[in-house]
Amino acid sequence: MRIVVAAVGRLKQGSERDLAAAYCKRAEAIGRAFGLRAIEIVEIRESRAHDAERRRVEESIAIANVIPEQAIIVILDERGDNLDSAALAATLRRWREEDRSAVCFVIGGADGLAQNLRDRAKLKLAFGVATWPHQLVRIMLLEQLYRAGTILAGHPYHRA
Repeated sequence: MRIVVAAVGRLKQGSERDLAAAYCKRAEAIGRAFGLRAIEIVEIRESRAHDAERRRVEESIAIANVIPEQAIIVILDERGDNLDSAALAATLRRWREEDRSAVCFVIGGADGLAQNLRDRAKLKLAFGVATWPHQLVRIMLLEQLYRAGTILAGHPYHRA
């Protein structure tokens, strides 16, 4: 199963980019054991439109253009479901067992996502009720993908 992370904005060089790369590399390594392919990170350019709705629409169109065909769409949203790590791992396992070709995790811009893209999401995932900077959300998502891999592989990294 292919995993794509489509995120509005770039991680600049430095510790955030290094940490994201480290978790991505770890997740890819452990994921191969249970059928996950490399994690593809697609950075979407932030819209320069002056109107928030226009920014949402432009960024959502750009995101929609990189979502693989037939992919399950998961959006990161502070109003989404708060799954624990084991539940996220079980969800990924179920999708893999259903022979889904791809899962696309979407991290929108500061103004959020257009409603039509939100409506296409199979899962809206939250990392608590707090609002997190998009750069940290990407790092936390990659860590959770790594953690899900360790859970599925029976690795001791995750301790409940």
